[in-house]
Amino acid sequence: MYPTLNEMFETSVKRFADNVALRMLIPTERKKGKGVQLVLNEISYSRLGETVGRLGAALQALGVRKGDRVALISKPRAAFAMALFAVLRCGAAVLPLDPDLQRGELKRILEEAGVSAAIFSGSKAEDLAAIRSESLPDMSLICMDRSTLEGIEFMDAVVLGHRPTASIPVTQDDLAILMYTSGTTGNAKGAMLTHRNIASNTLAAIKVVDLSEKDDFLSIVPWYHIYGLTITVMCPIAVGATTTYTPVDRNLMQVMHRAHPTVILGVPKLYNVLYERVHSSIEKSALKRLITRMSPALMGKLVVHKLFGNQFRFFTSGGAPLNPEAAAGFRRLGIGILEGYGLTETSPLLTASELFASEPGMIALDDVEIKILDPGEDGVGEVLARGPNIMAGYYKNPQATAEVIDDELWFHTGDLGVISNGHLVLSGRAKNVIVLDTGKNVYPEELEWEFNSIPAIEEIMVYEDERQGVPVVSALVYPSESALKELGITNKDDALDHIWEEIKKANENLAMFKRIRYKECVRLVDEPFEKSVKLDIKRFKVKLSASGESQPADQPL
Repeated sequence: MYPTLNEMFETSVKRFADNVALRMLIPTERKKGKGVQLVLNEISYSRLGETVGRLGAALQALGVRKGDRVALISKPRAAFAMALFAVLRCGAAVLPLDPDLQRGELKRILEEAGVSAAIFSGSKAEDLAAIRSESLPDMSLICMDRSTLEGIEFMDAVVLGHRPTASIPVTQDDLAILMYTSGTTGNAKGAMLTHRNIASNTLAAIKVVDLSEKDDFLSIVPWYHIYGLTITVMCPIAVGATTTYTPVDRNLMQVMHRAHPTVILGVPKLYNVLYERVHSSIEKSALKRLITRMSPALMGKLVVHKLFGNQFRFFTSGGAPLNPEAAAGFRRLGIGILEGYGLTETSPLLTASELFASEPGMIALDDVEIKILDPGEDGVGEVLARGPNIMAGYYKNPQATAEVIDDELWFHTGDLGVISNGHLVLSGRAKNVIVLDTGKNVYPEELEWEFNSIPAIEEIMVYEDERQGVPVVSALVYPSESALKELGITNKDDALDHIWEEIKKANENLAMFKRIRYKECVRLVDEPFEKSVKLDIKRFKVKLSASGESQPADQPL
């Protein structure tokens, strides 16, 4: 039996009333001199609970009912957490969305989900007003910042105008979070995560690292991603701990000094940068090199004391595969780093590594079962998972649900792995998703759908490649000979130039992180792609050129 997220939240508000629930480190330009100063805003559990109660009452007055879906579109801030729990208090489900999504992407998801309201930061006011006018006339709009647009409520005003009312009763099996894994295509998939799904994963994650009210989480990951939502919002609140969020990563050292964290939660890119700085600092000093060689643990303690403070406990990494060199380097210095593996559909954690793991692999969380489907001679097969954290299914998409959850309730992750000595060792991703080093997910089908509207492109396959050692979005293009000839283009270099210019235009319809950013990441192929009986590209059979050299300019199409 698991508590609902509402019960978990209300219990912590009562039990830890005076504790700091949220601490926001907001960067502002200094009035005198150069640089950025960090302004600290804090909110206690009691104040958070009071505000959530008032906002919940306001949402009910605006017509939000049990079973509704309410969009939440904002970067992490105190108002995000207030809105999250206020929507849940109404018995409705939260639809968290990346504020970097463009209007067309937002519109498709909001229409698919049939939202009754949207709570958002000021940057999205015009987009949402336009979407309401075009297709969702009954959608209530509540802005976290003041807006001059007609028909948009100001969040602070509606909070002040209402007194808390009783929370609407919900069950473990009621929908809590509707988390979309795709945005651009017409068949976007929304993972339905229930109160049971997220509460079970929250409680299991807490056990892994023995979290308590004394912990202070420093989070630099987005909360509209399931990793950020479960691990950096729900987990701290469940134990009465503090979540400190900052959007500043270029001022990383300043942030570390100010935050005094016990746990840092980030994506691999953060740890790659941090390790490079630590390693570079050691290499530049003969004394530090000597200390590291004689006593790595002592050097690690000096690093921790200087960067984070002696209260620091460990790092956690999620959202993308962790660089083994950075992980091993920190562990060698006695600095623990926990890597988690999971998916949006699994709320998200399935497995976690040990803080000082000497061998690759991760252990399944409590109540989570892992098995390998059809292992080969090397033991590698598709990773399957079963447990209370597995989603209820894809919203309004029973066919897609049946493709990933079988009759025995095993979720087919699409990832490849092997179980060795009780540890899951991942071998690769069988799914098409591109995982950037920022932890952002890019779905090739989304981009293909967008770029296929370019007349000069007959077929396109978007895939993950590497550039300067980091993952990048790339594409192979089979050009339309007839469309190019109409433009007077008859050789491959000119064709590539034209197609790249068209891709750059189409990029404007996509969030920044989804875009193909470099011309070198687009290459032309001579033949159509091999297809399955469903006319899907057989991606695993496409052989990518190792050199990526462009064709001679005089070579005909």
